[in-house]
Amino acid sequence: MTNSKQHYDTIIVGGGHNGLVCAAYLAKAGKRVLVLEANSQIGGAAVSEELCAGKNISSCAHYLNQLNSQIIKDLNLYKHGLKLAATNILTTVLDKEGNHLKIEGNTVSGSSLSAQDSIAYTKFNDLICDYAKVLNFLNNKTPFNIFEPNWSDKIVAIKLAWKLRFGLGAKKMSEFLRQAGMNIYDVLNDEFDNSLLKGALSFDAVLGTHTGPRSPGSVFTYLYRMSSDNYGSINVAEGGMGSVSKAIAKAAEAAGVEIRVNARVSTINVDNCAVSGVTLESGETINSNRVASNADPRTTVLKLVGARHFEADFVKRIDFLRMRGNTAKLHLALSDLPNFTGLDTKDLKNRLVIAPNQDEVERAFNHVKYKEYSSRPMMEISIPSIADTTLTDKGHVLSAIVQYAPHNLKGGWTDESKNVFLQLCIDRIAVYAPDIHKLIEHSELLTPVDLEERFGMQNGNWHHGELSLDNMLMLRPAPEAARYALPLTGMFLCGAGAHPGGGVMGVAGKNAAQAILVGENE
Repeated sequence: MTNSKQHYDTIIVGGGHNGLVCAAYLAKAGKRVLVLEANSQIGGAAVSEELCAGKNISSCAHYLNQLNSQIIKDLNLYKHGLKLAATNILTTVLDKEGNHLKIEGNTVSGSSLSAQDSIAYTKFNDLICDYAKVLNFLNNKTPFNIFEPNWSDKIVAIKLAWKLRFGLGAKKMSEFLRQAGMNIYDVLNDEFDNSLLKGALSFDAVLGTHTGPRSPGSVFTYLYRMSSDNYGSINVAEGGMGSVSKAIAKAAEAAGVEIRVNARVSTINVDNCAVSGVTLESGETINSNRVASNADPRTTVLKLVGARHFEADFVKRIDFLRMRGNTAKLHLALSDLPNFTGLDTKDLKNRLVIAPNQDEVERAFNHVKYKEYSSRPMMEISIPSIADTTLTDKGHVLSAIVQYAPHNLKGGWTDESKNVFLQLCIDRIAVYAPDIHKLIEHSELLTPVDLEERFGMQNGNWHHGELSLDNMLMLRPAPEAARYALPLTGMFLCGAGAHPGGGVMGVAGKNAAQAILVGENE
């Protein structure tokens, strides 16, 4: 075993986008920071990889719809290479007969849509954005200390109360408090008649989760999706999502951060009840009295640090975190653009959603309760090569998030079961694009097991812990660790398992850096 003589103010375990953001803010504050990434490229799940010769794809996340604007500004990401190939793209909700809906901001249109539903959607979306402003305010704050609130916590609480009472007004505040814990199914049925519209909105509420439209709290997950400061505006990053991570990494390096890839951490070392550094799989030990983990809370506490260094009650809460992965990723290399019934070629640059109605979304969810994949999966489809020509030499690539496919599939994800589900997914797209089969040059299905093995996310859960009311805000991932500091001197969380949660937002990393700096000055 070798021991590094270098000493860092902070070591970041994991070079995902949150870890890189945390490192950049710490370095800008004058700290010496080292980022250790286990894989050969930085970015965690926000990476771009070669699908086949001449064609590249975003491996996991494929749309940029939550990245915090303050982070973009503070880290000067456009200067460091961030480019958007398309901005504010529409959502097209697919109908097999070609009677599609188009959703753009607070407007929706389509031949099957009534004037009443069109007006109702504008009012509904405006209201949701008002609610999302409240959640966005909380996203950008360190959660309250619910055990021993200090003056800072009390000031934040007062500001929150002001936003609820006077920002929303009495009537909106009452509705917000009533609806936040409700299921999206009932709320949408109260608001709309159009099945496609309700299907699409309910799909957005459950995307990447272990919930269906009828699940309590699914309204809250819909609000979370809209709670970034661009209110869910959908963008395509040039070069795929890996280019976003690279821009953040360049900003971090410009601030003085040292980044090492192929440097897997085997243990976070503890000496006399305090963090003392890390040991790599190679045997190298690197010293630091502060470590921030971008890994999920369960991996961090139970595997990297070790349960023996924490109180039993805390370990139990972390061990019981729900982290059920139910989302697969489909990649297709295409010789040409598919012909979707009722859509022009120019419409294929839109976000395409397969979610015919709320009941179908709910039935798709029912399968995972019994460890089965859905026989009629719901999908979010992107053909990013239309807007971003850097992804392909010729032809196109199609990327689809597939809901639902459980990590704990009955019988396991064998080569046979993967191939059956892959073909089922392609057949599902073929209902709307009949010529898709003959255009496929190469296909890839990443199951939750593949996502776990490739990116280290337990059970293939993208959010490092389910997005549910009992695992958000000051309860994420547990009350004792909700303020980024674990109950171990010098140990912090900076990833999606911390407040506010998953998605390529960067706020968890930014907030963690601020918590570290504040704690250092106290």
